[in-house]
Amino acid sequence: MSKTSAKGPQFVAMFGPVLKAVRDLGGSARPQEVYEHVAQALGLSETSRSEETPSGVPRHQNQMAWARFYLTRAGLLDSSVRGVWSLTEKGRTCPDLSAEQAGELARQVRAKMAAEARGRPAATDSSHADEAPPISPSADPSTSHRTRVIEVLQALAPSGFERFCQRLLREAGFQNVAVTGRSGDGGIDGIGILQVNSLVSFKVLFQCKRYLNTVAPGQVRDFRGAMMGRADKGIILTTGGFTAEAKREAVRDGAPPIELVDGEKLVDMLEEMEMGLRPVKAFEVDESFFASFGKVLGEKDMTREPST
Repeated sequence: MSKTSAKGPQFVAMFGPVLKAVRDLGGSARPQEVYEHVAQALGLSETSRSEETPSGVPRHQNQMAWARFYLTRAGLLDSSVRGVWSLTEKGRTCPDLSAEQAGELARQVRAKMAAEARGRPAATDSSHADEAPPISPSADPSTSHRTRVIEVLQALAPSGFERFCQRLLREAGFQNVAVTGRSGDGGIDGIGILQVNSLVSFKVLFQCKRYLNTVAPGQVRDFRGAMMGRADKGIILTTGGFTAEAKREAVRDGAPPIELVDGEKLVDMLEEMEMGLRPVKAFEVDESFFASFGKVLGEKDMTREPST
C-alpha cells in the first residue's frame, strides 16, 4: 500500500490507515495492534519505525495517536477509558477516506474545537449528522438493565457476538485478540494473549455461545479437546449459563482449566467497565436521617403557622 499524501499535518495521512486497521482487526483493537497493523500495511522500514519525536515517542505511533484523537472527535472512533480503539456506528459505515476527505475531516474537527473554545457550537455538516438510532428499550419498562443486556446480546448475529467478545477481552487486558471462528475448528472462535507481566504471558483460546439455556459438560470437553496442544488456557463465554456438571468439568483435575463466563458475569464485566452501559444517578429518601431531628409533621400539622 502506498503512502497517502494530504495537505496539513502529517498525521492527517494516517486517518484512513488507522480506520482500516481497526476495521481489519474486528472493529476494535489495542493501540499496539493498530501501530503494528498500519506499519505493515504502509510498508514502513525499520528506520521509519525507529524515528522518534523529541519526547522519545516513535514518530509513526505519535502520528497515529493524533489521528485517533481527531477520528474520535469526528465521531468515527469511540473513546475508551481502557485505551481500546473501536469503531462507532458512524465509523463502521464510513467509506475509505481519500487524502482530500481526510484533510476536510481535519478542518471540520479543528473548526469544531475552535468554536467550542469560543463557547458556541460549530456548524455541522448535515451529510455526516445522521447516525444509527440506539437500540430501543424493552417494551416492559420494569425490565432491568441486566435482563435487557442479555436480550440485546442474544439478538446479535453470531459474528456480531464474536466481535463483542473480542472487544470485551481487549477491554479486560488481552492483547492480539483475533476472531478465527471457522467450520471444522472444534468450536474455537478466537485467540488472544494475556500478558501477566513483562516475563509471563498466556496464549488463550475462546469460544462464544449465544445460548438461551445452559452449556453442557460435553461441550466443555469438546472445546478442551480442540484446544489441546494449542493454548495454555481456554475461555467459554455465553449469554446463558453452565450446568453444575459443566462447571466441574471445567476445573477437572489433570485437565487444562477452562474459564466459564456466563450471562451474569458478562453483565458484571460490562458494569465494571461501564462498557455499553451508562451509569445513572438516582436518589432515595433516607427517612431515618430526617427522623433523627424529631417527629415528622403530618400534612395537617404543616398547614399551621410556625410558632415563634
